[in-house]
Amino acid sequence: MSEWQKSDWRNKPRVQMPEYTDEASLKAVEGKLAGYPPLVFAGEARRLKAHLGAVSRGEAFLLQGGDCAESFAEFSADQIRDTFKVMLQMAMVLTYGAKVPVVKVGRMAGQFAKPRSAPTETIDGVELPSYRGDIINGFDFNTDARIPDPDRMLQAYTQAAATLNLLRAFSTGGFADIHRVYQWTLGFTDAPEAEKYREMAQRISDSLDFMTAAGLTGETNHELSTVDFYTSHEALLLEYEEALCRLDSTSGKWLAGSGHMIWIGDRTRQPDGAHVEFCKGVQNPIGLKCGPSMTSGHLKALMSALNPENEPGRLTLIARFGAGSVGEHLPRLVKAVQEEGANVVWSCDPMHGNTIKSTSGYKTRPFDSVLREVREFFQVHNAEGTIPGGVHFEMTGKDVTECTGGVRAVTDEDLSDRYHTACDPRLNASQSLELAFLVAEELSNRRTKLADAAAV
Repeated sequence: MSEWQKSDWRNKPRVQMPEYTDEASLKAVEGKLAGYPPLVFAGEARRLKAHLGAVSRGEAFLLQGGDCAESFAEFSADQIRDTFKVMLQMAMVLTYGAKVPVVKVGRMAGQFAKPRSAPTETIDGVELPSYRGDIINGFDFNTDARIPDPDRMLQAYTQAAATLNLLRAFSTGGFADIHRVYQWTLGFTDAPEAEKYREMAQRISDSLDFMTAAGLTGETNHELSTVDFYTSHEALLLEYEEALCRLDSTSGKWLAGSGHMIWIGDRTRQPDGAHVEFCKGVQNPIGLKCGPSMTSGHLKALMSALNPENEPGRLTLIARFGAGSVGEHLPRLVKAVQEEGANVVWSCDPMHGNTIKSTSGYKTRPFDSVLREVREFFQVHNAEGTIPGGVHFEMTGKDVTECTGGVRAVTDEDLSDRYHTACDPRLNASQSLELAFLVAEELSNRRTKLADAAAV
């Protein structure tokens, strides 16, 4: 590891990355970023790795969620607060179902770049480069906006720093008090459509009442009023990642200073590619998206490259197959992990394999398909005797209409009402919380089955 250098990725094949036309401007931006403070610190990344190690043993559960792609135009304190708030609500419900701590990781403060299925797009006969996220080019469909601009990296850094500052304040300033979080959740469960979740909500309420009676409140117990909240993003734009990479003086290891956890996408996971080369050299926890084309051989090669010391919490495998396809693909990958004796966290991304085009013309994700993939993920792990360690959602705290279904049923006709995403459709606040209740039921049922089996 000591021979690895943060620029080694430049000698490897690169995909899904822009070609900058102004080399001097790019170098100037990289130089500026290299002199800026890192956005996260090595001790935080090591703490997250320890938490994820607990997830890999079934002693905790991972909740990862946030924007499909963060926007410069929609950046606001309210946006950050609302997404953070919904994630706290989801985590509380999941904690009750799993009876273990929930590790909270946001797709925030760095999720600015997106891989695309095609390098260009055509509208009304005009062909332009695809929009690749605000850190690379602009969303507006015109020639100037779609030219990759390195200065956008500086704006992304500034926005990420401001986001992290607010998240740290929310996490430790009393906003995250568990009793406050439960009061927010009541608004959802009081709705007539959410009646089926009221029983679990009442059991959570009874538990909190008992804690209060026993003197366990946010005022008397610091852990009830604060949370650990981490950030993550796909490490797609490697010029940005390299510029924020720092040598940790404590451990002597390199740190990706752009976020606590970074992941490699399903389109950029070539074992000999630039993205794997960069991620293998940093000490952060690494995520690896695993789609239908992932073979057992590729997975074994990637696990060897990314986690050669088989360190618990280092590698999270994020399964994304699509509803109806999990049983076809996941078992072979689970077996590959078992054959290697690898320590991994298994997480389910039920969003990316379930994107469809609605009859109204909008790209959407049916809530029922998202839920079905989560259930299939649990079914496979239950059958294989392995641990379903987490879930990974694209979601927002805003009341958008981008995914159809849920208790407050969003229909195809509703999609145009509040369709705000720049890339992929996200679950809204209500759908996210409903999904947390449904996943909590899966976790509770699994816990009961394991207890029954142990008693036999």
